[in-house]
Amino acid sequence: MPTFSYTALKNNKDIVKGKVDAPDARAAREAVKRMGLLPTKISDDSIADRGAQSSGAKNISVNKISSFSLKDKIEFTQTLQILTSTGIPIIETLVFLENNAESKGIRAIAHELRRNIITGGLTLAETLERHRKVFGRVYVGLVKAGEDSGELDKTLTRMLELLRKQDDIKSKVIGALVYPIFVILLACVVVTVMLVFVFPAFKDMFDNLGRELPLMTQICMSLGLFIRKFWFVPIVFITFIVLAIKHILSNDVTKRPVDAFFLKTPLLSDLLRFANYSNFLAVLQVAYEAGIPIVDCLYLANMTLDNLVLKDAIFQATAKVQQGTHLSVALRASNQIPSMMTFMIATGEQSGRLGELLHHCTTFIDQKLDAIIDKFTKLVEPAMLIFIGGIVLFLALSLYMPLFAAYG
Repeated sequence: MPTFSYTALKNNKDIVKGKVDAPDARAAREAVKRMGLLPTKISDDSIADRGAQSSGAKNISVNKISSFSLKDKIEFTQTLQILTSTGIPIIETLVFLENNAESKGIRAIAHELRRNIITGGLTLAETLERHRKVFGRVYVGLVKAGEDSGELDKTLTRMLELLRKQDDIKSKVIGALVYPIFVILLACVVVTVMLVFVFPAFKDMFDNLGRELPLMTQICMSLGLFIRKFWFVPIVFITFIVLAIKHILSNDVTKRPVDAFFLKTPLLSDLLRFANYSNFLAVLQVAYEAGIPIVDCLYLANMTLDNLVLKDAIFQATAKVQQGTHLSVALRASNQIPSMMTFMIATGEQSGRLGELLHHCTTFIDQKLDAIIDKFTKLVEPAMLIFIGGIVLFLALSLYMPLFAAYG
C-alpha cells in the first residue's frame, strides 16, 4: 500500500506533518481528517513533484478559464483569507485549494498559481497579474497593495466583504429585472400561439361572414398566416436583433449613447446610477484602507463602473485630483455624483477621517439602492399587469369583433 506524506492543521492553527498508508490520495485525506486534522497537503512519497496530486486540476487547461464567476472568486478568496490569516504559507494554501476546492476551475487556477510561484519565484500579486483576465485588475491591484503593506490578510478580508457585497447587489438587480423579463417573454409566447394556431383556425369562418374584417383582425390574421408559411423569418429577425444588441453593447462608441439614454429613463436611471455607485464606493473604500494612493484608488474603483457616461465623469474627476484638486470638489464638478456623497467625502477630507466617511457613504448608497429596488418592483408589477391586460384585450377584440358584427 502506498505511503503518503501529509501536512495538516491542528485546531486550525498548529501545523502538523506525518505519514499515512492509504490506497490513494483521496483515502489518505479522509484518514487524516479522521485524526481530527485539516489536511492542507497530501503527496505520494513515490512521486517527486510534491503537491502535484490535484484532484482533476491537471486535466484542466488554465488557458481555457477566461474568467471566474463571482461565486468562485468568493470561495477562492475566503479560503485564501482564512489560511493566510493563520500563518500558513501561500504555497501550502494553494496546495490545499488545488486538492480540496469543489470547483474544477479553482483547482486548476490554484495549480497554475502554485506552479508560477515555485518555478518563477513570483509573489502572489505577480502571478495573479499573469492571470488578470481571470481575476480582474481590481482584484490584482488590491492583492498587490496588501502584499506591499504587509497586511495581505486584512486586505483579503476587506476584499471578501467587497465580493460578497457585489454578489448581493447583483442578485438584487437581477431579481428586480427577472419579473418584467419573464412577463414579456410569456406575452411573446402567448401572442405567437394565438397568431399561429388560433387565428388561422377561424379563417374559413371569417371568410363565410361576407363582411370586411376589422383592421386589427386583418393584421392578426395576416401575421399568423405569414409566420406559419415563413416561420424562419422571425427566428432570423430575433437572432439579428440579439446580435445587433450584443455588438452595440460591446462597442464603446455605440454603447455610450445607450448608457446616456438609460440614465435619462425615469424608472431605470436611479437603479443603474446607485448600483454603479455602490460598487464604485465599495472598491474606493477598500483600496483607500489598503493604503493605495487616492488617484490609484479612483482608477481601480472606476473599473467597476458599467455605465460609460459615469465612467467618463469619474475619469475626468480623477484627472483633476491628479492635478491637485480635492476629491470632493472634483466629484462635485462631474455633476453625476449625488450631493450627499460629495458632502460626506468633503467632511472626511476636512476631518482626516476619509476612510470612515467612505464607509458611511457606502452604507448610505446601499440603503438608497435597496429603497430604489423596492420602489422599482412595486411600480413594475402594475405596469406588467396593464401590459398583459392590453395584449389580451387586443387579441380578444381582434378575434370576437367580426363575430359581434355578424350577429349585430
